[in-house]
Amino acid sequence: MASRCRGSPGIRRTDESRETKASIEAEEEDALQALPPWMRLYFYGMHGLTLDVLLSSLQGVVNHGDPKLVGFSSPYMCVVHSLTHLALEKVYSQKRCFKGRPVVFHLVFYPSVYIGLQLLTAKQVISGTYLILHYILALYFSKVFHKGLSRLQYHPSSSGPPPHRLPGYVRFLFFGMHGFLDEVAFTSAFNLVEKSDRSLRGHTSLWSFLMYGSCSFVVEKLYLHLHFSRGWGTWRRLPIYICFIYTWELCWGLGLRQFGACSWDYSHYPHNFMGLITLLYLPGWACLSLYQDVLSNVLLRIRCIKATKPVSERD
Repeated sequence: MASRCRGSPGIRRTDESRETKASIEAEEEDALQALPPWMRLYFYGMHGLTLDVLLSSLQGVVNHGDPKLVGFSSPYMCVVHSLTHLALEKVYSQKRCFKGRPVVFHLVFYPSVYIGLQLLTAKQVISGTYLILHYILALYFSKVFHKGLSRLQYHPSSSGPPPHRLPGYVRFLFFGMHGFLDEVAFTSAFNLVEKSDRSLRGHTSLWSFLMYGSCSFVVEKLYLHLHFSRGWGTWRRLPIYICFIYTWELCWGLGLRQFGACSWDYSHYPHNFMGLITLLYLPGWACLSLYQDVLSNVLLRIRCIKATKPVSERD
């Protein structure tokens, strides 16, 4: 019996599989690199637009008690946020020059540069409240945001669902922010065409963050199962995506309408149901569903590492 245990092929296969898995993971770690500039710009733009919507919706709640939680931003501001935070990324990389004096960097230098850039792009009356708010945001960016983003690494040749994907809450936050971007872009384009509003000001609702975040999170699960496990092609998956999206929108609309918090009404559109869904938006939902697969493939290539690399290595 002892000799049989020593020569057990099952144990040898287990050891070999563990070694193979460890080897693959080591190779993946070696292949990881910093997020490409275009991807960082994408994240910066979405994140900045999200803060615009959050702050303006909270202002509406304070001033008007609006349960719809409607907030505003624009594609123009999305670009401004992207470029501004790309510059702030370079500023953040200089924190090593303040070695031994982190308080000076985080509480004085970085907030000063951040507020200075905000003043250059501001299109409103500057008040003490405005300055205090942006000082708090500067602390958030220097102590939380940049540190978290530096943990994200990109695997350019990843194929198939990796064993260690981004945590669920990170993907949920990404999809929620992207939902804000989609709605602001759509409503600003609608206002430009229908109302000749060249300010490109669009709107969305804080409730949309939860709607888009949860919906895209589930659609991503469908994509991983139907594509990688069952081998379904794009056009076979698309009807399932569409049916789920319409069901999700209807359920959320029914729930929010009970509290007067539903921010959309399609009653004046043809082919609508209860004013909450309409077939007029079918082409748009189809395009977003196809783009969802693209986003899912991008997220599959991103890893969240434990130890951060110096920013200087990223460039």
